[in-house]
Amino acid sequence: MSTISSVTTSTSSTSTTSASVSTDWDALIEEAVEAKLSKADSIETKITANEAKISAYSEMQSLLQDVADAADALRAPTGTLAKENDVFQDRASYLTANGDVDATETVSVTADSGADIATYDLVITQVAKAHKVTSGSLASKSDDLGYAGVFSLTVDDGTAVNVTVTEDMSLADLAEAINNSSSSSGVQATVLQVSSGSYKLVLTATDTGKSITAAAVSGDDVLEELGILDEDGAFANEAQAAQDAIIELDGVTITRDSNEIDDAIDGVTFYLYNTTPDDTSISVEIESDYTAVKEAVQALVDAYNAYREWALTQQATTTSGTASDDAVLFGDGTLRNINRSIADALATSIDSLSLANIGITYDSSNNLELDEDALDDALLDNLDGIKALFAFELTSSSSDLMLLSRGSAAPSSFTLDVEVDEDGTITSASVDGNSALFTVSGSRIVGASGTIYEGFTFVFSGDADQSIDITTSYGLAEILYSAADTAADTNDGTLQSLIDDLEDVNSDYETKVSDIETKAEDYRTTLETRYANYQATISEAESMLAYLEAILAAEDD
Repeated sequence: MSTISSVTTSTSSTSTTSASVSTDWDALIEEAVEAKLSKADSIETKITANEAKISAYSEMQSLLQDVADAADALRAPTGTLAKENDVFQDRASYLTANGDVDATETVSVTADSGADIATYDLVITQVAKAHKVTSGSLASKSDDLGYAGVFSLTVDDGTAVNVTVTEDMSLADLAEAINNSSSSSGVQATVLQVSSGSYKLVLTATDTGKSITAAAVSGDDVLEELGILDEDGAFANEAQAAQDAIIELDGVTITRDSNEIDDAIDGVTFYLYNTTPDDTSISVEIESDYTAVKEAVQALVDAYNAYREWALTQQATTTSGTASDDAVLFGDGTLRNINRSIADALATSIDSLSLANIGITYDSSNNLELDEDALDDALLDNLDGIKALFAFELTSSSSDLMLLSRGSAAPSSFTLDVEVDEDGTITSASVDGNSALFTVSGSRIVGASGTIYEGFTFVFSGDADQSIDITTSYGLAEILYSAADTAADTNDGTLQSLIDDLEDVNSDYETKVSDIETKAEDYRTTLETRYANYQATISEAESMLAYLEAILAAEDD
């Protein structure tokens, strides 16, 4: 605590004088309060350091999630509900003309994920067409028609819709009235300008292969007046008859009412544009989508390199050999362990096939480099081998067992013994006689928590006891995904746990800082009151001294 400045007096036979030294109480108070707050400054430094780590871990988490997402496309196994995420199940169609026919101008073909790989010979003998009828010529599309009546419109297997016409409606108004209900009737209207001063109403079925039906209901026979129907109720001007599509696939004739045929072959859709000339055909090859696989491999390379570039910044040093300012996680054990796991995953080889065999190598900074030509050759020569290199694969000796989800630690081969009761209900599932390795829930066999089968779920559809031989293979992308996702998962990943812990620590630190600041302000208030009292006492003493000096001076006089 600061001391009060001394007050001195001097006397002589003739006079008495006094002097006082004023005190800067505010400076003394501020110095004392700052001494209290210095503890908070130390804690704030720790908070700032933790925030830098949180930011670094969050960036690491995001980059690793990108790695996991890229690996996911290459790791998904066949025969599971995740099949649509498996790039190796993507399909592409390749068209080859047989004879003098332009394949791409005649048809396009798409194939869903997992469609059977096969080649088909396609002949298009007829494309589907929409039914079209027209009215007679009218001089205006905007003048009142002068007819009042009701007529109905529909198409094959459709719902008849009544259209009401009033005398003040024009040809354009009539087309609008028809189109207002075309979603129900299946008939669409268009006003066509044939030439200057000549218009026609065109009725078109919205679906190919379906014929329009039209009839007067009441009032004026508007359709006959317009020249759409003749006096017998038949169409007077049929511009195009309804027509089905007819194709031959491998010699089998198929008829559909649409040029989009998606039910002839499972997962394959044909879009017909033109017929094939006589004595020509088109070979349709459904094959793996090599481009999709290549893009997925490139995405994996890019995601890893982005992470690798960031990781290198965390290893950077200054010229003096100390960690650089940007290397927030320099020497961090978690970063080191994750880097090791990723490196181990990338070193995976299956049946002597590794990344180097498909054109992926390391540069001097351990970034991945992709030789596209080498990858193209590998995809064409050994797609199954590339799939085995990247993906998780499981084979089962029983078609009654399907893999629903998988874990990460099952042995490469094991025998699953499934027992059922007389009703076909599963009573137990075991490996080497140990039924504690799995739990049974209806038709599902679930790996027990804490065992090497944790994460595995099988669906069994059999109705008798079976011993099922199972083999597993963990490919590079599967192992890489597991390493990256284990670290990056925002729910329970390694990095999220570290982030949560640091945020909890910072929360405690912030509480301590708040407490210190509150106590410091309380201390400030106490000092202000105390020093105010000191000042009041000093002022009173100085007044008394001045009074005494005045008395002494008067006596000397």
